[in-house]
Amino acid sequence: MKMFSVSHKTAFVVDHCPYMAESSRQQVECDVLTKSRGQGMIPLAPVSKSLWTCAVECSMEYCRILYDVYPLKKLYSLSGLINYIVSDSEFHILNSWRQEDQSTHELMSALAAVGPPNPQEDPECCSVLHGLVAAVESLCKITEYQHEARTTLMDTADRVANRGRIICLTNAKSDTHVRMLEDCVQETILEQNKMAAGSDRLMSIQQCELVLVHIFPQGEDTLVSDRPKKEVSSLLTSEVHSVRAGRHLATKLNILVQQHFDLASTTITNIPMKEEQHANTSANYDVELLHHRDAHLEFFKSGEVLRNNNNKIICIVLATKLLWLLVACTSRDSGLKETVTLKWCTPRTNSVELHYCTGAYRISPTDVNSRPSSCLTNFLLNGRSVLLEQPRKSGSKVISHMLSSHGGEIFLHVLNSTRSTLEDPPSISEGCGGRVTDYRITDFGEFMRENRLTPVPESPDTEASGKPPAERAKAQLERYTRYWPMIISQTTIFNMQAVVPLANLIVKESLSEEDLLTCQKTVYNLVDMERKNDPLPISTVGSRGKGPKRDEQYRIMWNELETLVKTHVAGSERHQRVLDCIIACRSKPPEEEERKKRGRKREDKEDKAEKSINKDSEDKNWQESERLKGALERGKEEQGESEVIKDSPDSPEPLNKKPRLEEIQLPEKAKGPVSLLTMWTNRITVANSRKHQEFAGRISSVNNKAELYQHLKDENGMDVHENGKATR
Repeated sequence: MKMFSVSHKTAFVVDHCPYMAESSRQQVECDVLTKSRGQGMIPLAPVSKSLWTCAVECSMEYCRILYDVYPLKKLYSLSGLINYIVSDSEFHILNSWRQEDQSTHELMSALAAVGPPNPQEDPECCSVLHGLVAAVESLCKITEYQHEARTTLMDTADRVANRGRIICLTNAKSDTHVRMLEDCVQETILEQNKMAAGSDRLMSIQQCELVLVHIFPQGEDTLVSDRPKKEVSSLLTSEVHSVRAGRHLATKLNILVQQHFDLASTTITNIPMKEEQHANTSANYDVELLHHRDAHLEFFKSGEVLRNNNNKIICIVLATKLLWLLVACTSRDSGLKETVTLKWCTPRTNSVELHYCTGAYRISPTDVNSRPSSCLTNFLLNGRSVLLEQPRKSGSKVISHMLSSHGGEIFLHVLNSTRSTLEDPPSISEGCGGRVTDYRITDFGEFMRENRLTPVPESPDTEASGKPPAERAKAQLERYTRYWPMIISQTTIFNMQAVVPLANLIVKESLSEEDLLTCQKTVYNLVDMERKNDPLPISTVGSRGKGPKRDEQYRIMWNELETLVKTHVAGSERHQRVLDCIIACRSKPPEEEERKKRGRKREDKEDKAEKSINKDSEDKNWQESERLKGALERGKEEQGESEVIKDSPDSPEPLNKKPRLEEIQLPEKAKGPVSLLTMWTNRITVANSRKHQEFAGRISSVNNKAELYQHLKDENGMDVHENGKATR
């Protein structure tokens, strides 16, 4: 392993040409005596900094953060040296790689001697190319650390690498101008490497990173486009950043220093400070600190405050032996702009207590001149220590860090908040640090059996079939892990036996018609379960009460099932049909269900009211029915004659003399309100009665009740026949 990374040498090249004297157009208020100014005094007009001033201030902040976090006399791999170069009609090297020149005081004194750029100077004679050439030459020089390493490791001198970085702050004209600067740096590296090959005082450059920062005033459009890091050659990589002057440039260099030196950000919140105007009152402030990223290593292990974390399963399968590794990968592509928040913990301690620390890292305030940062720094330098806790919504507080000073330098101590390394390693059932205990161990074992690989002999048939076996195995493993929750409490569908057929088939590369029918049948079974209101295996860990309601449980289940199928929709058309079936069979939204329930309640109330009204009118209808009974008795003889006449095939049907059922029930319906069901039933009955002769027993019935065999008995209990003879 070669020593000295790219961050060992950093050459700053700041353009000092006349166009850098242009205003940045970011105004700064200078009139701070607004209240104490007497009458008649003219307020001071705001001023704006030049592009040169913005470049110098931001580059000095870059150097200050580096010197705070990485002081001198560090290990070879951690040392960071800066060589500051100003370029106009010629180059001006303000310091060297020596240790005594590595300080912001030396650089500020040298910059004061250089002064601002002269707007009257001929711009044709000025160029940033002079500074870039000088930066490449400076990277070829041997530093004290490299010389010491080469002297110590004389037998293996090739392990001492020479790498470096060039940061150029300029105002480029166009993208073509940027490409010209890159070509100039590339040619200079090749020339200097030839010279270093025959010299003992120079070292060839093995790797160089060029960071071009184009600065332009606010309110104007940039003429240079941003470009990510690309490889110009095997020796040079280049990236371009187009940034507005002012606070935007300061933010960009703050991000760059975190990228270049592996730094991270921590914000201390709820810091109590007394107000200057009101000494008896206090307010809470926040202070952002920069430090090495290893101070967040405990967070990476426990997963407590990570913003972007994706759990992945890396499976390595050999011929007849399986090697499986479960890894929680953390993506920090966009994490540089983020910060980990820690809360000020009280009470404080006057002396440094003995805490179990796993690391101590120097800190540097992001805004060193602000009042909260200054107060916090002075508080810690006076010998006080502050414990920091992780902000949590529930549960006991976890103290994870401590701020304390040693020898005039402030350190962020990492306290052990997880399982100690001195203890026995946790079992897989306990999880990382014993915090997670419900891993899907059984399902993972089944997952391994389904994805077991076997050696396949090479043959023309396997090559002609398309992908080689290894590629097909990787593709299958990718399909099986697109959606695979690792914890039981984070899934619902994988805890249900009813979903097992669909979950096993949906991961296939293509589905047959039989598979499609099986998946659809599974969805219909889930719909039937929801209709029956069957319980679901929803985890209630960490939730108060009895957990979510039944409707909410099914909503969670349907959402997770839809997420699983969506990850495989691109497989084939039948996968899409399974998704369409799920969308079509999902239950109605909760708003419609609530309206449906309210409608059922309203109908129940109307039915109860109708029953009470019908009960009151039932007695009156009974009296009216008894009055009509006599009229029905008198019409029996006429009905008998009609039946005799109807027996003749030549006689027509007496429709006019046929009594209507609606005429009998008319007095009943005239009393009280009538429901829609009654109206519809009466209408159907009337329509049916017109199609056939009404039954004599129904016509003579009272309140739809007819007495059977009413003409077969007399007062003596004898049966009477038509011939007048009586029998028992």
